[in-house]
Amino acid sequence: MKLNIALAGAFVVGLALPALAQTSFYIVQDVKTKHCQIVDQKPVSREMTVVGGDGVVYHSRDEAMTAMKTVKVCTSD
Repeated sequence: MKLNIALAGAFVVGLALPALAQTSFYIVQDVKTKHCQIVDQKPVSREMTVVGGDGVVYHSRDEAMTAMKTVKVCTSD
């Protein structure tokens, strides 16, 4: 009986951990050089700004890279 409860608990924890560890990615632009990059933390300095507004969050780096190709405000250097 205790083994069943322990296995059930481990199963629930195993399902919950990936959801908690989900990383968000942002496309940010340097306000001086207009160069964009992908970061995994929301910028707090005024030297970088989030492209597309504060509500734009990507759930994978690949998704952010695809979106960055379509952003018009970023330079291509």
